[in-house]
Amino acid sequence: MADDFGQTASYVMSWILLIIAGLFEIGWAIGLKYTEGFTRLVPSTLTVAAMVFSIVLLGVALRELPVGTAYAVWTGIGTVGAAVLGMVLFNDPATIGRLVAIGLIVSGIVGLKLLS
Repeated sequence: MADDFGQTASYVMSWILLIIAGLFEIGWAIGLKYTEGFTRLVPSTLTVAAMVFSIVLLGVALRELPVGTAYAVWTGIGTVGAAVLGMVLFNDPATIGRLVAIGLIVSGIVGLKLLS
């Protein structure tokens, strides 16, 4: 029984790490805009750090999670987050088509989670 709890806790922790990795992916995707082609030291350093944290956390999460599911969720979080923040921070277009596409990505992420 205790072993089942340990496996469940490890699986849940892997999902938590994957979500955090996705948040760092959003950070580095948005950070790229602020680096101005890696010509600004502080934004460039923070962006590279976010890249490293994102990849490392993804790698740790992959110990427990299927690679296809984890990678799709990781990139999905990054894609949705970057698209939404692009609309908020950089006035990217917020058309109905883009919002529907973001909704489809979110539904795919949820579907992969529920089926894993």
